[in-house]
Amino acid sequence: MCGVVGFVDQRMQCSLEESVSTISTMASKLMHRGPDDSGVWVEPKVGLALGHRRLSVIDLSPTGHQPMISSDGRYVIVYNGEVYNYQEIRVLLVSLGHSFTGTSDTEVVLSAFSHWGVETSLKLFVGMFAFALWDCKDHLLYLGRDRIGEKPLYYGWNGSVFLFGSELKSITAHPQWQGKIDLNSLALYFKYNFVPSPYSIYKGIFKLPAGTFLTLDLDNIIPSVIPEPQQYWSLCSAAEKGVSDQFNGDDQEAVSELSRILQTAVARQMFADVPTGAFFSGGIDSSCVVALMQAQSHRPVKTFTIGSRDDALNEAKYAKEIASHLGTEHTEIYIEPKQALEVIQKLPVLYDEPFADSSQIPAFLVARCARQHVTVSLTGDGGDEVFCGYNRHVLLNSVWHATRWQPKFTREFISYILRSIPVPWLEYTLRQRNTGIHAEQIQKLASIITLKSPEEMYLKLRCFWDYPPVLNQHHSKEYSALLSESIEQPNLPHFIERLLCLESLTSLPDDMLVKVDRAAMANSLETRLPFLDHRVIEFAWRLPISMKIRNGVGKWILRQILHQFVPSKLLKRPKAGFSIPIDIWLKGVLKDWAEDLLSEERIRNEGFLDPIPIRNKWETHISGKSKWQWHIWSVLMFEAWLQSQEKKLYV
Repeated sequence: MCGVVGFVDQRMQCSLEESVSTISTMASKLMHRGPDDSGVWVEPKVGLALGHRRLSVIDLSPTGHQPMISSDGRYVIVYNGEVYNYQEIRVLLVSLGHSFTGTSDTEVVLSAFSHWGVETSLKLFVGMFAFALWDCKDHLLYLGRDRIGEKPLYYGWNGSVFLFGSELKSITAHPQWQGKIDLNSLALYFKYNFVPSPYSIYKGIFKLPAGTFLTLDLDNIIPSVIPEPQQYWSLCSAAEKGVSDQFNGDDQEAVSELSRILQTAVARQMFADVPTGAFFSGGIDSSCVVALMQAQSHRPVKTFTIGSRDDALNEAKYAKEIASHLGTEHTEIYIEPKQALEVIQKLPVLYDEPFADSSQIPAFLVARCARQHVTVSLTGDGGDEVFCGYNRHVLLNSVWHATRWQPKFTREFISYILRSIPVPWLEYTLRQRNTGIHAEQIQKLASIITLKSPEEMYLKLRCFWDYPPVLNQHHSKEYSALLSESIEQPNLPHFIERLLCLESLTSLPDDMLVKVDRAAMANSLETRLPFLDHRVIEFAWRLPISMKIRNGVGKWILRQILHQFVPSKLLKRPKAGFSIPIDIWLKGVLKDWAEDLLSEERIRNEGFLDPIPIRNKWETHISGKSKWQWHIWSVLMFEAWLQSQEKKLYV
């Protein structure tokens, strides 16, 4: 796991020394992604510079150093990630006449590109990665990203300089950088709590879409013009193909086949030349990964859990029971409000652009804990998106089937009644009855049952600020995203399948994977996600919905695999998630910090947001009349990010 960065300066006025100094400075901003080694490569004739920071995981020797040059001198690569099937590819390349000086996957990736070209090689790779490849002969620069978007890669023009890097902080370190906030991206952020691909918070800087690569011809490059990324793998196509070619075996055969595929994925991802472990919440996904790890390990797997003092949010006690049953070497820590405040100060620098998934806080803390013991940690992330695990999946399925026959006035009346229930009383009642349901979910239900299609219901559930408090724009009408009603939806027969596909294309790469990558890499920890092996995903799409949701419960097939290792009595509980009591903290330990950032004078003087709706929600929240923590949190994360910027930003 590493960090990559580079630039192409079309003016070509910098000396070799200046270019080396600039790219070295940019790469230094990624030291947390790669504390073990660094390197740069410069070609003044075309104004190209490549930088790299290395976290040594496979082949700890100098033969894994980057930038790496191919044996024939034609190609230069900077690469971030892991190709898990590199040993098989290496054997094939050796049979074709290639030789290797080290044992790193980087050398295999470089040789594959040299032998088969970029697109063919990418289709062979199983893994997570982002890279920049320079073809010295044809003067072509390639940028590429893995199928699902596990590893980040930003790129774009800033004046006469084309910039790219693993994180925005490395790009903004270029001396010619002039940052401008994109108000349309900002509006999208307030709708979804993250900036959706392909956009970034900065005008002209984009995220390379998952499953694509980009080719720049430096002999014919035109400033401000970027070629369209070329897709080598499509999740939509994989979903459509899987649904049209459904698995025709019975339940037992499906469980057996998925178990085999997952075992292979987990075994490959356990391989490293450094200590490995796993994040372990005690939920279905992480328990499944840990169980498969322990079944294939000769020693106790190191597992790490973070707990909450709020018993309703705490899964650590369940994780401890399952860890004891599986025989792992278990470590647990508990999150405290003061710790949260300490982490919050780091978030703007960690995430580089506004990002409002509050589980970023426990993610950082569990990664920091794990890094004291291991360098690589497997996680259960992605299981919900692949196997239909979120409460909203089951909720939508149930709500739609229950309400679609009801007259509109009946649904509107039910919605009115639900919205009339005082939130504090509703929250208390739900907790007392141990339903596993929160008041916000009831409020969400009230807001969607009047809608006319499950797709509209889903989009409503995914939206936070219906009317983003961004000044001088039209609520992102100029930009559309995959979570917009105007975008053509995947061609799948069942609405739950369409929603799963949308989640895998949007919130998975732009929320979940961003959260995990930045939190882990801030602690120089590599995370690996077995559920996102594309063979697992492709097989999952062949399974009928009934093998994912059964009797009102999601992830049915994963539960069957897990029952082979863990008694069902240890798994029977409502889904809790990796959450923290932000609503309570905002009224307590975080109140002063929040009040300062939400000052009406501050917000008005900055000129980006309208302070009136923000102050209204803040004052209503701290009074206890309503809960607006997620709306407030998104504003706080933007304001904290804006405050962290060293250079003045413009609209």
